[in-house]
Order: sequence, then structure tokens, then C-alpha cells
Amino acid sequence: MKNRLKVLRAERDWTQAQLADRLQVSRQTVNAIEKGKFDPSLPLAFKAARLFEMSIEDIFQDEAGS
Repeated sequence: MKNRLKVLRAERDWTQAQLADRLQVSRQTVNAIEKGKFDPSLPLAFKAARLFEMSIEDIFQDEAGS
């Protein structure tokens, strides 16, 4: 799954640790999601969408390009 998490985080000048704190996950989880090694759970995706005030689809895209 592709995502814009790294770009959105950088726009706010947040570190991975700061984003992780806001999402209540580990920094390693944020790193894995940003690198596409881990897909977030639905509750975590909703939490990120609320944090960035965007829709889930604006942050996360299915690589299959449906």
C-alpha cells in the first residue's frame, strides 16, 4: 500500500517519534508504514486521517490501482 505519511509528517516538521506519539504507536511502526513494509490497521488509518484532517483515501492508496 502506498501512502503519503512521510510527506505529511515532513510538511509539519514532525519526527517519526512525534508522529508515533500522536498516533499512539511505536516509531518503528511509523517507519515501517512509511517504507511500505507494513499496512496500518483500519483503526490506525482512521486515527491518521483524523490527525491530518484528511480522508483515509487521501493518505493511503492501494497499489493495485483499482
